[in-house]
Amino acid sequence: MENYFNYFTEIEEHYLRRRGTHLLLSTLEWALIETWKSAGVPLEAVLRGVDDAFDKYDQRPSKSKKVNSLAYCSQAVLTAAEDMKEAAVGATGAEKAQREPGFEAAQIVAFCGGMPTSWERRSCRSARIRDWSAGTEEASSLRELAESIERTGKLPRLEDLERRLTVLEEKLFAVLMAATPDEDLVNVRAEADRDIAPYRRNMTASQVEQLHKQYVHKRLLERCGVPRLSLFYMR
Repeated sequence: MENYFNYFTEIEEHYLRRRGTHLLLSTLEWALIETWKSAGVPLEAVLRGVDDAFDKYDQRPSKSKKVNSLAYCSQAVLTAAEDMKEAAVGATGAEKAQREPGFEAAQIVAFCGGMPTSWERRSCRSARIRDWSAGTEEASSLRELAESIERTGKLPRLEDLERRLTVLEEKLFAVLMAATPDEDLVNVRAEADRDIAPYRRNMTASQVEQLHKQYVHKRLLERCGVPRLSLFYMR
């Protein structure tokens, strides 16, 4: 894949193409992709796993039900990731090197510099958030980062930048969790339990736990109108 930071878009398009529909992905499906990204599952492994799952489904003599969720492919994706890991043993450093995506400094500046304004505008209008003042520290850090890149005109190492953004986003999640009323949190967790329930048997306990966490985070962001803070969401 030309751009690893196009992770979400590539998976979404590939899955919908195999499913033969143009429907939007559900919260559960986006959360599942997030767990794969966080676990370091290669993009190629996800695409291969999706293909394997649909190929096996197409070979079934009876198809009374359609594949209605990306979670149907979860076990095949993990299997593909393990197969790739085993095949990578002994690979050269050049083969293991991750290709740099074609981002420009101006793109990063616009993304990081515009994010705080988006947070403040959307979150202050949300009746679900008690107090957004705690998010000002993260907003200031983002603005400083954008100003530094714009001033020097140099693009930082993208892996390092993504780690920094991840740290800021984790702080953002903590702010949202603290600022969201308990009743809303309970409802979101119950919603996550219901949506994940049909796929629990195909996942390990740790995978279910991680998926549940990502689901809750994503729903809180959606309900408050706050965008994600990651290079993976730039496109």
